[in-house]
Amino acid sequence: MSAEERLVGFVQKALAKGQSRDQVADALTRAGWSAGQVRDALGAFADVPFPIAVPKPRASSNPRDAFVYGVLFLTMYLSAYHLGFLLFALIERAFPLGAHDMPFRESMRWGAALLVVSLPIYLLMLRHVTAELKADPGKGLSDTRRQLTWLTLFVCACVLLGVAAGLVYELLGGELTLRFVLKSVVLGGIAGAVFKLHLPSVREEKAAA
Repeated sequence: MSAEERLVGFVQKALAKGQSRDQVADALTRAGWSAGQVRDALGAFADVPFPIAVPKPRASSNPRDAFVYGVLFLTMYLSAYHLGFLLFALIERAFPLGAHDMPFRESMRWGAALLVVSLPIYLLMLRHVTAELKADPGKGLSDTRRQLTWLTLFVCACVLLGVAAGLVYELLGGELTLRFVLKSVVLGGIAGAVFKLHLPSVREEKAAA
């Protein structure tokens, strides 16, 4: 039995014997458990009036979740990337740099093809997942969903930091151009939109904890 299992088992027995949450937390803290460990162990049980401790639903995952959320997030990444790809191509068309730019027709065709394929699949999967979560909110505890959500937020945060750093770098060097600013706005806008889209999931997770 792991330390976490022993801790949760202790909390369950203590609550079943009528000890208050504050009493249990105080005893565990004095025994050397960290505040986070105590909070998580107590959070495993619902604070409802009942003779014994009532467990809360825990995060889980299965092959179906891996498929559904894998397709959902993959098509979202592809849609976001190729939307940016298309907008970059239009910016390069408006502000060309000569040999450094990809052929306009080729880049537009490739970006449009992947966007046309990935975006409808993403929207269909998003609609399906949203309907499932409304019907059964417990499905939002999927480990796969949580991990991909946090990974997406991390990537978006890195992109936003990179965009900000790039703008400052070009500005300090006196080389800031309208072309670079427009590309930065596109990249930052897409990353910011994806970040905002997934932020409520994190807030719901914290509220449920």
